[in-house]
Amino acid sequence: MANIYQPPEQHPGDGSQVFFYYQHFSPDTLTPIHNHQWGQLQLSRGGLMELVAEEQRFMSLSHCGIWIPPGVKHESYMRRCVQYSCMNVPLALAARLPDHTCLLELSPITEAILADLNLRGVELAQTPADERLLSVLLDQLSQAREVQPFLPVTDHPLLQTIAAELEAMPEGGRRFAAWADALGTTERTLARLCQSQLGMSFIEWRQRYRFIHGLQLLRQAISVKEVALTLGYHQTSPFISLFRKYAGCTPQAYRQQLAQGNAAALPRP
Repeated sequence: MANIYQPPEQHPGDGSQVFFYYQHFSPDTLTPIHNHQWGQLQLSRGGLMELVAEEQRFMSLSHCGIWIPPGVKHESYMRRCVQYSCMNVPLALAARLPDHTCLLELSPITEAILADLNLRGVELAQTPADERLLSVLLDQLSQAREVQPFLPVTDHPLLQTIAAELEAMPEGGRRFAAWADALGTTERTLARLCQSQLGMSFIEWRQRYRFIHGLQLLRQAISVKEVALTLGYHQTSPFISLFRKYAGCTPQAYRQQLAQGNAAALPRP
């Protein structure tokens, strides 16, 4: 049975301020359908969060936040442990952000401010310095680029089983034929399921999980070669080809863009 998390329903301040809350979610945690009077930028680290809003499904990305406008009904599910934080934006300020649910790319400045607030456990700005940080944060988010949903999600139980393993082990996992045997079906039937439910092949689906994991690794102080090996490649070149396919640049070029603060919106469908 899933763990149920009920998010706060009351603003902790006077209703006009941006506020934050932070949670560590255990595996198999569900947030039932609900909405808020304020907008939310939902962020997750350490695991993928699935969110459903406005008849669309979104998968959290390490370099993006999921923006949900005020009043929009939504629900979410965490398969694994997730370090979660949420930026809550009052109605008047939320008007500066998109009027629809979407993935917003986080600039290096945005990430740095969010990391600082998280580290200090800031829920409400209590000092002029923090108020200035929030002002910069809102400016950055109002200019953020939207990223198209990249990882398809599905309610089909067979594919959900595969998704759980791909999330846990994007670097490996079973081959397609082994999955068909394990799930008690045929390769042909499973291939049709992937196309009808996901709009892509199993190989493409697995590659996208690897790419997302690669993005997370590239933001750490490890070499491109180590990233490739961690993802299960025996050589660097296949990983570079995979990265170029979705990002339009090499992993090293992407790192340089990150350092310069002008990384392109990633990934692209």
